[in-house]
Parts: sequence; structure tokens; C-alpha cells
Amino acid sequence: MIEVKIDSTQVTAALDRLSRASANPRPALLAIGESLLESTKKRFETSTGPDGVRWAPNSAATYLGIVRGLGKSNFRKSGRLNKRGAERVSGKKPLIGASRSLSQQISYSVDADGLHLGSPMEYAAMQQFGGTKSKFPHLWGDIPARPFLGVSDSDEAMIVDTVSDYLKNAIG
Repeated sequence: MIEVKIDSTQVTAALDRLSRASANPRPALLAIGESLLESTKKRFETSTGPDGVRWAPNSAATYLGIVRGLGKSNFRKSGRLNKRGAERVSGKKPLIGASRSLSQQISYSVDADGLHLGSPMEYAAMQQFGGTKSKFPHLWGDIPARPFLGVSDSDEAMIVDTVSDYLKNAIG
């Protein structure tokens, strides 16, 4: 083991602050968690995964389910969709249902193991990774992967900047 003794109050204080900062990364992880939470929620607005790829559009089966679930006020007497009904169907984005639960049920936690970001929704993994009707017979049809959790290039830059700023502030 190499030991270096420094007889400088400033250096000793700075090293002390750095040691405390690296021993307690919680403030930096909380800041990163908040930023990742916001960028994840924005993906639902843009229908884009962390890799920048747009999500697959809804299938015909999804649109049919939406139409079947519309109330009578969304149809003409002839049985065709009226303007309001057509807007509801055409405005339907992937992963955003009537309750918006998946986009609203995203959270993060910080513990001794680090930062964890995810969703408690039962179907979150199916939406993230996709699934096939052959493996999951209860599905209407195959569901393409539409990743909403993950770290984008801009998230990576934010993480590096946050850690750098945190360490700079910690050592003065």
C-alpha cells in the first residue's frame, strides 16, 4: 500500500469532500432519476424509444378495439364514425390508452445498489419487449416491442454532466 501525506489544509479539505461525495452519491442519483423520469415520460408524447426509433403504429386489432369501445355519441345514424369518433381513433398513439396509466406509472428509486427506473404495471414488460400470440395466447395478436425505458444519447450526456457537476461542487 502506498501512503502519501499532504500537509495542506486546502488539499486535505478537498480530498475529504471528494471522499464524502463519492461515499454518498445519493444526491447525484436523485437528480439523474428526475431527469430520466422526465425523458421517459416525453417518449410517450413522441412515440419514440430511447434509441430514437419510432414505435410501431397500432395494429388494426387495436383500432377495432377502440371503435368497439366508443360510445354511441361517436357514430352517425348510419353506423359510420362521426368526426368526433374518427378523431378519437386517428389520434390514438401507441402505448397510450384511455387511462394513460402506463405513461403515468413510471417511477425511480435510489438505494444502496444504485438507481432503478421502471413501471409497476403488469403489461409494461410486454410493451417494452413485445410478445407473440403463439407464446401468449391471451393476446389479440402479436405485440411489437415499443421500448420506453432506457437511456438515450442525450440521457447519457446528462448523466455524465450531472456526475461531473456533482463532483466539482463537492470538492469546491
